[in-house]
Amino acid sequence: MATQAVFVHGIRTSASMWRVQRAHLEERGVDCHVLDLPGHGTRMAEEFTLAEARHTIDRALREAAVRGPVVLVAHSMGGLLGIDVMGSADPPPVDAFIGAGCTALPRGAGLAAYRMLARGFDRLPDRGMWLTKRMLALTLPDDTREDFGAGGYALDAQDVALASLSSLQVMSALRRLRGPVWFVNGQYDQLRVNERLFTRLVSHAELIVVPRTTHLVTAMRPRVFNAVLDLAVATVESTGT
Repeated sequence: MATQAVFVHGIRTSASMWRVQRAHLEERGVDCHVLDLPGHGTRMAEEFTLAEARHTIDRALREAAVRGPVVLVAHSMGGLLGIDVMGSADPPPVDAFIGAGCTALPRGAGLAAYRMLARGFDRLPDRGMWLTKRMLALTLPDDTREDFGAGGYALDAQDVALASLSSLQVMSALRRLRGPVWFVNGQYDQLRVNERLFTRLVSHAELIVVPRTTHLVTAMRPRVFNAVLDLAVATVESTGT
């Protein structure tokens, strides 16, 4: 049975952010399932709800597991949602997990500041898209720069999605994670803030910090991130799960 990779994007972006990773794994015979969460990408017209986001991930993981061992790969909000699903009372089969840029507890002053910043961007001309594009041009290589926005930016879903994350029981979910886990952060990622707590709660997890890299580690250092994908796939296949 072929290894299955299920990809979950972060807030505002869509399945398009995984273009390079999908191509990399498909060349190696891995079946890839790249999701759009409600209110994002091809589902932009839908309302974002936590229940539907959970259902989307849970269903994709269960369907993939019928075909082979599953590696869940998720970024930012997608990583927190993935942890929540894997740590639920009735978790779907997942043989390995890579969480990128998702080691921050979504609560308190940190979440409030993030929402305030997002609302500030929303009040700018063109909802701040000119600034977003400028920042991407300064930080991302040419061949991945368009991937984050290729499926559109889910600006209308952003605040609702951020607010909903505060209800996640991330710490208790982390304690229930089994199987290989890698947390991958950029050196300058603002969501590194609780990485030591995450690795303490998941004692078997490996923490990888990529030098001179921001929150957008998958696009800024795609070769490094692809190497982590290869490690996860090799680990799953070597254990025969």
